[in-house]
This record gives sequence, structure tokens and C-alpha cells, in this order.
Amino acid sequence: MLTAEQLQSIMPAVPAKRRDALLPFLQAGMTEFAIEAPARMAAFLAQLAHESGQFRFMEEIWGPTPAQRRYEPVSTLATNLGNSEVGDGKRFKGRGPIQITGRANYRRFGGLLGTDLVADPARAALPELAFRIAGLFWSKKGLNELADRATPDAFREITRRINGGFNGLEDRQKFYAVARRVLGVVEGPITRGAERHVPGAADEPTFERGQEAIRRQMPRRRKTKKKPAARKAKTKPRAKSRTKSRTKGSAKSGTKRRN
Repeated sequence: MLTAEQLQSIMPAVPAKRRDALLPFLQAGMTEFAIEAPARMAAFLAQLAHESGQFRFMEEIWGPTPAQRRYEPVSTLATNLGNSEVGDGKRFKGRGPIQITGRANYRRFGGLLGTDLVADPARAALPELAFRIAGLFWSKKGLNELADRATPDAFREITRRINGGFNGLEDRQKFYAVARRVLGVVEGPITRGAERHVPGAADEPTFERGQEAIRRQMPRRRKTKKKPAARKAKTKPRAKSRTKSRTKGSAKSGTKRRN
């Protein structure tokens, strides 16, 4: 079982008081969803450390930003999130260390965990449910099986399944390296002759948390290409005139000037 000392080593930014308050619920969530083997714990904790800012953020900061306004009906994004009533955007904003977002996801996760999150959505950010939600998502996405491989490629695929891409991959990998060392994870064996197949999109179980719909709907920023700086034309130095100007009263070469 994960200890307070191990958690502190993996997430050094977590204050001791908060660490001790969260640890029992984190341990319970990991036990419930079979995230107990060192390889599974290392991958799980590394991803949670990045997603939650080392348990600093357990719910989405609400502006609302222009993007968050699109959580409100009537919009395509609101429909995809299951938000049907005015105020649903804020009411069902992202919560938990792996944020669930939208009325439909609160209903689905709550139903699977035996609690009514639609009636009381704020409970999704409370430790006793937040880590169960994270464990449920982890399990349903097939991430335990990937974590068992304990390879860089498997961890990269875990990141893609959580993030939909590889945003923050370097930071996640740093946490993973520390977690592996702290928990004593040995890299899994590689089949001779070729690397083992790492399941991709075709093998991914369909189980979303709402953030996927948000990423699909938010317009991507176009990358503006920088114009190359104009090159300054090189100018050749002017050749010095070979003719010397003659001044009045000067003598020709080889003669002395008269006083």
C-alpha cells in the first residue's frame, strides 16, 4: 500500500497536512480499482500529479472564460456534455484529479459508483469520491493493463488515452520516473526481435469524462509562421581612386618646392 513518505517523494509540492488528509481516500480508491501493483501505482500517480497540479486543483477554475461559456446550452458542446439547463456549465464543471465534466458524465460516473452526483455535483471534488472517480476512469480506459507493461511506449499511450494527445508529456514522464524509482518499478521485458504491440486508438475502450468533447469542439489556434527577416544586401567597398588630386603650387614628383 502507498505510504505517506512515498507520496511525498513523488509529489513534493503537496503540504504534509493535505497529504495526510488525502492519503486514506487515495489508498481506498486505488484498492477498489486494483491499482496496487507498483507499476500501476507509478503510472497512476504520475498522471494524477500532472492533471491536478500535485493535488492542488480538484476542480476547474471558473471564469467563465469564452470556452466555458460554450458549456452552456444551447450549443453543440453543451449538447455533447449533456448540459440541458441554464447554469449546467458551471454546475457540472470539471471536478476531481481526473476531471469529469458535463451533466451526462456526472450521471454516468455517479450511477456506476452508486451515488447521485447530478443532485449534488460538488461532491465529485471531495476526496472520498474524487479518487474513486479517477480510479473508475482509469480502470474503464484499460490503463491498468497498459501500466503493467512498464515501458515508455505504454506510458505514452496512457497519456494519449487520458489527454487525447500528448499535452504535458514531458512533465508526466518526470513524475513517472520519480514514481518508478520510489516504488521500485522494473521496466517490463521486451519481446525479442521486435517491440511488443502497444494498443492504440483501435483498441481503446470507449469511456469518456467530458474533457474529450471539449477538446474536439474548441477551435485550434492557427500557428502563425514568422516571416524571415529581410536580408541586408552586402555592399562592396568602393575602390579607392588611383589618381591623386594635384594642388596648385605643388611640384612634380622628384622636385623640391620653392619657398
